[in-house]
Amino acid sequence: MRKNLPGCQRAFPLPWPQGVRGRGKTIKEIFTPTLILPPQGGGNYWAVVLNLIMLLLLWQPHNLTAAQITDDRGAAVTLAAPPQRIIPLYGGLTEILQALGVAERVVARTQGDETIKEIPTVGTHLQPNVEMILALKPDLVVQGGVAKGMPALKRLEAAPVPVALFAPRDFPGLFSTITRVGALTGREEAAAALNRTMGARLDDVAQRVAGRPNPRVFFEVRDLNLLAAGRGSLVNDIITRAGGQNIVTSPQNLALYSLEALIQANPEVFIIQKGPMNRSPEDIYARPYYQELQAVKTHRVLVVSESLYSRPGPRSAEAVEQLARFLHPEAWGEKK
Repeated sequence: MRKNLPGCQRAFPLPWPQGVRGRGKTIKEIFTPTLILPPQGGGNYWAVVLNLIMLLLLWQPHNLTAAQITDDRGAAVTLAAPPQRIIPLYGGLTEILQALGVAERVVARTQGDETIKEIPTVGTHLQPNVEMILALKPDLVVQGGVAKGMPALKRLEAAPVPVALFAPRDFPGLFSTITRVGALTGREEAAAALNRTMGARLDDVAQRVAGRPNPRVFFEVRDLNLLAAGRGSLVNDIITRAGGQNIVTSPQNLALYSLEALIQANPEVFIIQKGPMNRSPEDIYARPYYQELQAVKTHRVLVVSESLYSRPGPRSAEAVEQLARFLHPEAWGEKK
């Protein structure tokens, strides 16, 4: 019995042409360094050589890439193998990586990202520390759509470190981000399953709120120098899918809003996010002139988690469910 041999040395006879020297030899025997001279007149010798060259080409290991995607800058990102040392510079991307089952490959985080606590921090998502990142030898860095973080990304790319930027502004963009992160990490099936689960939750909410009135909503990002969520934000899509209407018409992600404009718009529902961007919002019932708002008069005020609403990630569908139940409790059999 022949022994199993590695690679192209594995022993098995080749179907050599009749009358050609080497008939019945094994691959191991063929690749033993010997000088093979063509028979006089050539015969089938060159046909055999051509066959051998074809076999060698087929047995050569191919340099297959794990994935090639286009990020939200329009840049092509290509990896030769699934990354094993990933650094996300935005909390929502850390949550996506965790949901895809690759949390053990995440080697660092930014300050304020509490998704995976037992790993070092490398600055903030606005100002990541490039030297600390490079010291950790990442094979992939992923960042959210933060303009202030772009200089750091360019330095990392020059190092060179593979960098991908994702800036979803709505649920289709979020699903695309999850799909592409899944492709880069070799977790395509997990990404598809996550998108299906989130999509099913959104579909359930859509069926419940269909045909109901759409209350006018204001989403406070920050109370000091009043900052609102504009139409270019994921928050806007959350409001819409929850059965509400964002009163802010700016196409931007964030929009400054004056008190005068707020009183004139007179929202029916007022949402206040609480988190790093709005750490200690003043009690809305104690704010001067806010008592004139219909939302305050009717106590239609909701305080929500910034990370749940303003951080695109796997929990964004939960934000839609939470807000929909607040806007349309009767759709869940609850009293308004």
